Amino acid sequence: MRDKASPDKEADESLRRLAWYAQRKPVFTGGNQVKLLRGGKELFPALSDCIDRARSSVWLALYIVSPLGQSGGVLQSLKRAARRGVHVHLVVDGFGSGEAPQSMWHELEKAGVKLAIYRPMHRLWGLLDTSQWRRMHMKLCVVDDEHAFVGGINLIDDHYDLTHGWSDLPRLDYAVQAQGPVITPMLHTIKAVWTRAQFGRDWRDDLSHLMQDKHKLKRLRHWVQQARMRLNPREQGKLAHGAALHVPMRSAFVLRDNLRQRRTIEQSALQAINRARQRIDIVTPYFYPRRPIRLALRAAAARGVAVRLLLQGKLDFQIAGLAARVLYGEMQQQGVRIFEYQPAFLHAKVLCVDDEWATVGSSNLDPLSLVLNLEANLIIKDRAFVRSLSGALSVDFAQSREILQAEATSSRWITRLRRGFVRQLAKAYLRLAGAAGRY
Repeated sequence: MRDKASPDKEADESLRRLAWYAQRKPVFTGGNQVKLLRGGKELFPALSDCIDRARSSVWLALYIVSPLGQSGGVLQSLKRAARRGVHVHLVVDGFGSGEAPQSMWHELEKAGVKLAIYRPMHRLWGLLDTSQWRRMHMKLCVVDDEHAFVGGINLIDDHYDLTHGWSDLPRLDYAVQAQGPVITPMLHTIKAVWTRAQFGRDWRDDLSHLMQDKHKLKRLRHWVQQARMRLNPREQGKLAHGAALHVPMRSAFVLRDNLRQRRTIEQSALQAINRARQRIDIVTPYFYPRRPIRLALRAAAARGVAVRLLLQGKLDFQIAGLAARVLYGEMQQQGVRIFEYQPAFLHAKVLCVDDEWATVGSSNLDPLSLVLNLEANLIIKDRAFVRSLSGALSVDFAQSREILQAEATSSRWITRLRRGFVRQLAKAYLRLAGAAGRY
């Protein structure tokens, strides 16, 4: 009788047969190093330092890029790296970075930075094309295949907001710096987004012309290989070895796209919430999750888990605040505690469960992140890291105001009216954007 295959052997075989990207569940690897970074004040110097020491390549995928203030130093590092012969690739979202000055892009390209725009659009007329509502919301960087950065922090000064201008206090945000096997899927993701941006929206129209030119066909095959994120033998060995290690830090890179990993981030969060025994801390500016997550949070609180939500106190978009607040009463009835961050804008996307599991990334708990956008998170299973993150979050909660149940309670008909309005608005938005299924 054959012995049942161990989980590690199954993971090893899975990684050898397919790229990590084919997996719908997180693929954890051991032997990683992950460092927490608070705001651009900590991220940008670390990023610039890595780029200034880059020897071969720098790959970045960013939603917003701005040359003002702190972020300008990173752009200077990119130009210096490109001028000394490092291969620098930067893909940015066409909407998020749509207001950046053209002079900035020209200077980057002049220095040798290879630039790609993901779904370029006119900020006003482009909104009429509902297929353009799916955006690339990731914040990723990989340097020399050795150092990686992932989180919620755009390349924009902590004190500057595209809509509201400059502020005295920095917005709250987090990212992580990583080393180890978990870098490989991050690099493949950026390359795949770059590939999709290079193809553009109408690449199928050019396919017949590409097929007639053997040089262009060779280039097409290279692009398709990148887009599929196939692992070469060296990468297969690195990831498979990492999957078999049972040492800190065990980490998994997860994303949300419109191919095979539509629900990977959401399902990972849901599984962690369902397994919580002691506490759950969620920090997000936009909170309007699907019903399974709301039910899981309520059930966790009902069984004695300390559940806390840290949401925006200073609103950047009024509709986002309304969407979250129509859920306050529902969550508080089961004992979920809700706090609103007071000092400045909140932009962090963090979920911390017990002392063992945490995720930091770009994904909010709202329809745009969970159904439409391309998002990227890092999951970390490591007690030392989770304790460090919990300590940082304790400061954030201390600077916030708890919303008592009496404050959140409106008359029953007003509450129903507001919830109905938000529900119908979300449904209409998702249908227009082409999202299938119920939310």
